[in-house]
Amino acid sequence: MPARVTPYLNFGGNAREAMEFYHSVFDGTLDITTFADLHGARDAGQENLVAHSMLKGAAGVVLMASDTPTPDAHRPGGSFSVALGGDEAHLTGYWRLLSEGGTVTVPFAKSSWGALHGQCVDKFGTTWLMNVTTGAFS
Repeated sequence: MPARVTPYLNFGGNAREAMEFYHSVFDGTLDITTFADLHGARDAGQENLVAHSMLKGAAGVVLMASDTPTPDAHRPGGSFSVALGGDEAHLTGYWRLLSEGGTVTVPFAKSSWGALHGQCVDKFGTTWLMNVTTGAFS
């Protein structure tokens, strides 16, 4: 079986809101398990924090996420970006939804290498790279 890389995003108390937003973008199925569901919250106020969630998007996008048990320790974005490749119709729709309320750092437009490309940071602090390609990364 080939290996698969799946982004696992961490949030400082708003993982449910973020994953419900990503579910509205990518459709598919979303499963959310709270700390209370697993073993009970260790500290008061943690019972509704997300211990684990998984989104299986309709077009094959898979994201996982959780809340950090100590929200103060959370650093949005960290040292990674989520790269999406695919056809123009899907990526244009994803771009519109993910960039809304966020920050566009590279406009979604034709790049010097010929592909439509863009970069944005969504309203939850996740950096997204979009690249409409044909070939190895499509």
